[in-house]
Amino acid sequence: QVQLVESGGGLVQAGGSLRLSCAASGRTVGNYAMGWFRQAPGKERDFLAAISWSGGSVYYADFVKGRFTISRDNAKNTVYLQMNSLKPEDTAVYYCAARSLTMPSSRYYDYDYWGQGTQVTVSS
Repeated sequence: QVQLVESGGGLVQAGGSLRLSCAASGRTVGNYAMGWFRQAPGKERDFLAAISWSGGSVYYADFVKGRFTISRDNAKNTVYLQMNSLKPEDTAVYYCAARSLTMPSSRYYDYDYWGQGTQVTVSS
């Protein structure tokens, strides 16, 4: 129904920046809220940010501390995650997700569709 493809990951040194993109395609019943999560091996999946696809409301995990910014371009069916001041502990696979409601959520189980993820590695 909905296919999500992340891009923009890679290797970056501490203090650097990356901009992740998530392109959505396929049939949609309505407007989908979008979220970004990350997961490192042996760790829980962490919520990072979420955005209402049509409403423009955004929410962030407290620990992001303003370093990450989520945005959208509905005309391009794309959501972005701008990451600044990256730290080694940010190393993880980053996933975008979509839920079949307009309201964002910080819970991974509220999302219906997931991308395959993009690797972000931050070196010291």
